[in-house]
Amino acid sequence: MARIFGIDFGTTNSVVAELAGDGTVTSRVFAQNGTLHDVFRTVLCFWHEQGQGRAGLRHAAGPAAVETYLEDPLESRLIMSMKTYLAQRSFTQTNIFGRNFMLEEMVAVFLRALLGEDKDARIVAGRPVRFAGEFADDVFGEERLRAAFAIAGLPDIEIAYEPEAAGYRFIRALDRPANVLVGDFGGGTSDFSILRFTPGDAMPIRTIANTGVGVAGDSFDYRIIDNAVSPLLGKGDFYRVPMGSDMPVPIEYFTSFAHWHRLSLMRSPRVMRGIEEVARMAYHPQKLRNLLSLIKDESGYHLYQAVSRVKAELSRADTARLRFEHEDFALDREITRAEFESWIAPELARLEASVDAVLAEARMAPGQIGRVFLTGGTSFVPAVRQLFINRFGTEKLSAGGEFVSVAEGLALIGRDRGAS
Repeated sequence: MARIFGIDFGTTNSVVAELAGDGTVTSRVFAQNGTLHDVFRTVLCFWHEQGQGRAGLRHAAGPAAVETYLEDPLESRLIMSMKTYLAQRSFTQTNIFGRNFMLEEMVAVFLRALLGEDKDARIVAGRPVRFAGEFADDVFGEERLRAAFAIAGLPDIEIAYEPEAAGYRFIRALDRPANVLVGDFGGGTSDFSILRFTPGDAMPIRTIANTGVGVAGDSFDYRIIDNAVSPLLGKGDFYRVPMGSDMPVPIEYFTSFAHWHRLSLMRSPRVMRGIEEVARMAYHPQKLRNLLSLIKDESGYHLYQAVSRVKAELSRADTARLRFEHEDFALDREITRAEFESWIAPELARLEASVDAVLAEARMAPGQIGRVFLTGGTSFVPAVRQLFINRFGTEKLSAGGEFVSVAEGLALIGRDRGAS
């Protein structure tokens, strides 16, 4: 039997799972700082390296990309959250040290590093039900995902929805018929599927409904930065306009700053000059100068790490401290879980609406759902979990394989499709 790989190309992390000949599924492990992990960070780092009298463009992916970037952030370019742009027709390419890269090319570079030399296997790749982005084109997003795999040397992949894959392994452990709602919470999107499990049927797992929304872990990080960090960097401040009324500091500076995948775009000369001009006329110029310093010195990655740690801590405790320093900017702030939940209230409402939508599409009431399976890092957030407890009851909820369930389910889907 040909080898089958499930590939979960994620916004923040990616996972490869392989189906063995005996039917077992295992996730590939990757070395990072002397330890093994079953996730591979979805990042690329590019830099120039002198060789034989001329500079050449080099790159690294995953943990090596992060390590390379942290060694010399000013002389490298970190590419993050590539998946977020797949369904955005407005984003086609970017210039990296004088070379234009199509988005599909960058994803292909990453996929080659993720898979190594494994090009002879059958590949089942996941995709979200709804791609991230306000104007996402889901058909276009899948087309670009397939194109990226083709450029990487894998033109014949199969595609499956990520929440279906996330529930696949879980459902096969059940011993009686059930309607199962699966919630898959990634870095950029949250997707929901209702699956019908009927043991003994020719098709024991059948998809009833799918929905998704561009809200997930990155959205929660955004709210922490926007509320706890950006006001210290000039958000809400004003600047003087000669012979005119005072003007607010442009909000788009902070909208981009709080989205970590947009931060590198802020280093463009036009944006930097604009912030410098506003800073000269601002009532609190040092705040904007600190913003400029964070952008110029590529210190956003360290800030996002601190924010991510706080978010994780607030899933375990009622309070957490956000600490961060860079040159003249120092932040030491306690954040309560109640504050955090008030900040993410708009995202919680959208998640709730998406759950309602999948129930409506399936024409089911909450009482008709027998089991609920939640996976992905954001499923640990108590306010997210409470949405499902309120609707379905604690006794129906299960969780597990928060980072590997999608990839392992994709491999199992590949096996079943091959047998049908």
